[in-house]
Amino acid sequence: MGGTHSREDLELSDSESESESESQSSPHSQAFSDRKDPETPSSVDDIDAKLKSLKLKYQSNSTNLQNGVKLYLHVGGNTPNSKWVVSDKFTSYLFVKTSRIGDDDEEGDEEDDEEETKVEDSWWVLKIGSRIRVKVSAEMQLKTLGDQLRVDLVDNGVWAVKFFRKEDYEVFLGKYEECLFENTYGVEFNEGNKVKVYGKDFLGWANPEKADDSVWEDAEESFEKSPKIGTPVRESRDLNEEFEDVANGGSIQSLALGALENSFLVGDVGIQVVRNFNHGISGKGVCVNYDEGRGSVARSTPRKAILMKAETNMLLMSPVVEGKPHTRGLHQFDIETGRVVTEWKFEKDGTDITMRDVTNDSKGAQIEQGSTFLGLDDNRLCRWDMRDRYGMVQDLTDANTPVLNWAQGHQFSRGTNFQCFATTGDGSIVVGSLDGKIRLYSNSSMRQAKTAFPGLGMPITHVDVTYDGKWILGTTDTYLILICTMFLDKDGRSKTGFAGRMGNRISAPRLLKLTPLDSHMAGLNNKFREAQFSWVTEDGKQERHLVATVGKFSVIWNFQQVKDGSHECYRNQVGLKSCYCYKIVLKHDSIVASRFMHEKYAVSDSPEAPLVVATPMKVSSFSISNRR
Repeated sequence: MGGTHSREDLELSDSESESESESQSSPHSQAFSDRKDPETPSSVDDIDAKLKSLKLKYQSNSTNLQNGVKLYLHVGGNTPNSKWVVSDKFTSYLFVKTSRIGDDDEEGDEEDDEEETKVEDSWWVLKIGSRIRVKVSAEMQLKTLGDQLRVDLVDNGVWAVKFFRKEDYEVFLGKYEECLFENTYGVEFNEGNKVKVYGKDFLGWANPEKADDSVWEDAEESFEKSPKIGTPVRESRDLNEEFEDVANGGSIQSLALGALENSFLVGDVGIQVVRNFNHGISGKGVCVNYDEGRGSVARSTPRKAILMKAETNMLLMSPVVEGKPHTRGLHQFDIETGRVVTEWKFEKDGTDITMRDVTNDSKGAQIEQGSTFLGLDDNRLCRWDMRDRYGMVQDLTDANTPVLNWAQGHQFSRGTNFQCFATTGDGSIVVGSLDGKIRLYSNSSMRQAKTAFPGLGMPITHVDVTYDGKWILGTTDTYLILICTMFLDKDGRSKTGFAGRMGNRISAPRLLKLTPLDSHMAGLNNKFREAQFSWVTEDGKQERHLVATVGKFSVIWNFQQVKDGSHECYRNQVGLKSCYCYKIVLKHDSIVASRFMHEKYAVSDSPEAPLVVATPMKVSSFSISNRR
């Protein structure tokens, strides 16, 4: 997937400046478009060549001004008039330590200031001329293009910064990495603090160039090698919209995709039943309102739903306080009768407790007959059983509020700050935390993690794992993190981090990001949400794609392409490898959820099951063709 050229390399007039262009297009005023890029784009390098041919006077002084750069601004958004314009033919950059990002910083906050000030009191800011002043952080979306001696970044617009010499470019990146580390972790950038932050077993995360990437190179060799594909374009010629239905259960809040006959749109007033087909899901005209069943689900809109008992039942999770994830219980919805049959309460040792998330026992548990599921709270990980402790089914007709049985689990004293979790095919558990850590628990114990991956400085808001447990996908606000859990034990046997301690045999992760331009188009307040693998529930089957939502974007990566270390995205990169090759499905409204249907719904002319994209009032299904 991907495209043959990038909107980041657009035609630029060598004589047009930013001021001349502003009357034609503004980076803030242009609407996002589905138009294809120009057929014969030229890069910023082409513009530089033209500027050099003019023998401008400033060039003779370029090597004399410290930290000298050229600055370009992208204008026109994704319209046919998109282009880079010269913002400043010659300016300079400076890393400044300050306690504010206004224009009136105090003198003396120079980049060589040796004062060890905590990030809480001050932080590093990047200044470029008079146009850019931005806190050094992941939100800058800084992208390196080493072959062009260029970095792109976001700061109230999309900017390209060109360096005159390779050594200048490398000095900038070195200083940027130092400032980013200090702003993220609040300590000085040095080898000792890297060990404190990452741990001695994870130094490959701190120094990716020294990490063992063999696990990536050898990964899934049975997969067909994906074609050499360029950076992203908006035109999705291999994504075909098959169905689009209007929701009739109120505003859609979440999707509950089934592997059997039906899937479900969970709305704010009811649940709409839709039928699964090989080309997507389509409505059956059946909608059940919450007020028709026992209890009042409508008091708080369900935030999440999971299917159980061979997809004949659904558990609805509603927050106690709107906008907060925690809940004191669940509503059980009987799909066959179309009614909410009971309200369950979370309780341990006679005390009411809360949960922030629930999920199935394993990847395929929803199609099995079972009465247990997993629960997660800030400092709790447990298994709940809808049977009582003696194994008998509770008499729901006599119970005012039946109590779920705490069947297994652990209540941690403090500090774990769990946020999200997911399960493998065998029931092993991966948990993401507020501090960015990702912990792996075996299917036999919830007390102590077999492996704990360090955080990269941003909270994990959602996590998913492949059926075989070999790959983990974590979601943060500004990027996705893909981790390989495979390693060789001391006897040379291949294992995952769920089954044993990985020690120092750990490869560096890879990041999946939007380009600075797409990130800017997504909007300031739009964040990555709920990245997931495509859905398999059988040994020997392989996930083929990853999908996440950002505002009105549904973003799709080819899994094999991400794992391919020779892919062009990874050339000339510094630090953790970042993949920018993806497809985007653009909707007119903010996307609620994007998920792939069960792999059994893939047809012969498609490498993947249909993708389902839900907005508040509509749900669409897309098939992926085999077109190369």
